[in-house]
Amino acid sequence: MNAKKRMSWAKGVWLFLFTIFLSGALTLFQAVPASGNDRQEATQVVEKACMTFSNFMNDDHMGTFRDLLKNAKAVVIAPEFLKGAFVVGASGGNAVAMARDEKTGRWSEPAFYTIGGVSIGFQIGGQSSEVILLAMTQRGVTSLMGNSFKLGADAGVAAGPVGIGAQAATANLSADILSFSRSKGLYGGISLDGAVVAVREALNEAYYGKKASPTDILVRHGVKNPQTACLLQGLKRSAKSKTTSLM
Repeated sequence: MNAKKRMSWAKGVWLFLFTIFLSGALTLFQAVPASGNDRQEATQVVEKACMTFSNFMNDDHMGTFRDLLKNAKAVVIAPEFLKGAFVVGASGGNAVAMARDEKTGRWSEPAFYTIGGVSIGFQIGGQSSEVILLAMTQRGVTSLMGNSFKLGADAGVAAGPVGIGAQAATANLSADILSFSRSKGLYGGISLDGAVVAVREALNEAYYGKKASPTDILVRHGVKNPQTACLLQGLKRSAKSKTTSLM
């Protein structure tokens, strides 16, 4: 076996093993009963998501994000999206999603998800980013209602325009979901194409005190937790924020 074939074989093995690990982890997240640890984790995710949303709203580079948010049908916030790599790259993090009622403009309580992905290539290193996804189409919102979906396959995803001159970068604005990220002064640069978004059933149950599906939370508004006030008030204020023209 020559060096090229050995490298190809090694990549395949790493990808296979990581795929099994990721699938098992997502299954475990959904299968473990609600516990005190789940409640604590869910509370921390919401608190961090509130901070991340505030960071985006106050960032001068995120003017286009704030404009697009006004028309978004749903928002997904991952306050700590971790990415590491050594030939095979892995990325992931917890996230919360909220959907907007088209008739009333009211935002739902957050539903809990995890985002995970894998990539192949000569790479090494790692980073932690804040990531926010904006679902701009009904297809993007509908994808959130299932147990899991794949970005780029079940819903089209593209990097949202960021920074000076971003208002003119409108080529990708037709995607179902637009992604924005911040990482130690760096903006954009995270590819989520192929990442899997899966429901954290245990966190939903722990946070709301009963079983609740994404539809129960995002559409029926069948649950409530007073600790979400920070997020909901932030989203409500965003509708009144100053708009930056895309033209």
